[in-house]
Amino acid sequence: MPDSPRIILVPTPIGNLDDMTFRAINALKSCDKIFAEDTRTTGKLLQHFDIQTPIESFHQNNEHQKIKHVLNLLESGQTLCYCSDAGTPGISDPGYLLVRTAIENNFDVECLPGAAALIPAVVVSGLPSDRFVYEGFLPHKKGRMKRLEALIDEERTIVFYESPHRIVKLLNQMEEVFGPDRHVSVSKEISKLHETHYRGTITEVRTNIESKPIKGEFVVCLAGKS
Repeated sequence: MPDSPRIILVPTPIGNLDDMTFRAINALKSCDKIFAEDTRTTGKLLQHFDIQTPIESFHQNNEHQKIKHVLNLLESGQTLCYCSDAGTPGISDPGYLLVRTAIENNFDVECLPGAAALIPAVVVSGLPSDRFVYEGFLPHKKGRMKRLEALIDEERTIVFYESPHRIVKLLNQMEEVFGPDRHVSVSKEISKLHETHYRGTITEVRTNIESKPIKGEFVVCLAGKS
C-alpha cells in the first residue's frame, strides 16, 4: 500500500462474490480503517474473505457529521477504504462527498476497478455501447416524467437503474414518452443465479415483465432517438 494518506474507493460484488478482485481484498486488508455504507453488509463480505480491518459506518444519513472525523484520520497519516453496499461507490451510491472533501483538502483519492451493474447491462443490451448516457435512478414520485421528457431527443443509449417496485411504472412512462416501438433492454439480477435479460420494444418488454414475478434490481437500457 502507498505510504501517503488517501481514500481508496473499493468496488464490491453486485451479486457473485467471485467478482471480488485480489487488489480489492488486499486494499481492505492493509488499510487502517474501512468506512462502509452499511457495516452489516460490508461486514459479511469482510468475514467471507477473513478481513480483520476495523470498520465504521459512513452513509447518506451521517456523512456530513462524520466527514471531519475522516479528515482527522487522513491528517494523522491513515489510509482509508470506502465501500458502498454493492458495486462502485459514487455510482448511485454514497461516496461523492467523501471524494470531493478529500480532494479539496489535498488528499489523494484512488478508485479501484470493479463491479458496476451498468457496464455489463449496456454491453449485453444489443444497443449501441460506444456512446451512452447514464441517468441512474429517476425521482420516485415528482419529476419522473419531466426527466424522461428531457431525453426525447437524446441519440445515445440511455441507462437507468430501477427497483422492482417501480420497473413496470417506468416502462409505462417510457411507452408514453418515447412511443411503444422504441427498443429497450432490461437486465435484472446481474451476476446472480437468476440473471435475466429482456430485449425488444418497450411494449414487448413491459408485457413480458408484467407476466412474471417481479424481483431483484433492474438496469434499463433505452435506445436513443434514431
